[in-house]
Amino acid sequence: MHWASCAISGKTATLYIILAMTMFPAIAVLSGLYAVITALGISAIPSLIMTYLLFSLPFTAWVLTAFFRELPTEIFQSAQVDGASPFQTFYMIMLPLTAPALVTTGLLAFVGAWNEYLFALTFTSVQPDARTLPVIIANFPAQATRQIPFGQIMAAGILSSIPLFLLVFIFQRRIVAGLTAGAVKG
Repeated sequence: MHWASCAISGKTATLYIILAMTMFPAIAVLSGLYAVITALGISAIPSLIMTYLLFSLPFTAWVLTAFFRELPTEIFQSAQVDGASPFQTFYMIMLPLTAPALVTTGLLAFVGAWNEYLFALTFTSVQPDARTLPVIIANFPAQATRQIPFGQIMAAGILSSIPLFLLVFIFQRRIVAGLTAGAVKG
């Protein structure tokens, strides 16, 4: 009994540490992160990938933990009794049950990375060929000489939204299932 309560309190403390990591605004860690990345000599694209992983991981861990808590353990115990290996239990039972939550959190993390501007502007300042769409669109006025090209900026904004619309349209049912999972107890 004592070990179980320690394990539960350890999990809770870990989750709260993960949640506390999301409390720092991006601008507060930008200079330190930029200093580390330049000291290690990491180029723009790998540094953006690592940064987006660092900032989306706490969110996805928190959301997925809440989803996994709602899964009944009896399903996994019955698979074990039926002779399923741990990999079979994961692949044939756990993965289909968690697909809506995985798709929802994955899509939300992708949208966050797709729309992120601050880190992309900072990390691609020395490597312009690695700029992301928000940075490219923001630099449209700098490329015009006498006027701000509002039409081109609006068109680029709409065109950059098309991949997001397509992903939401393709995964629409799983997103709704993931957002409503655990909403009704019964």
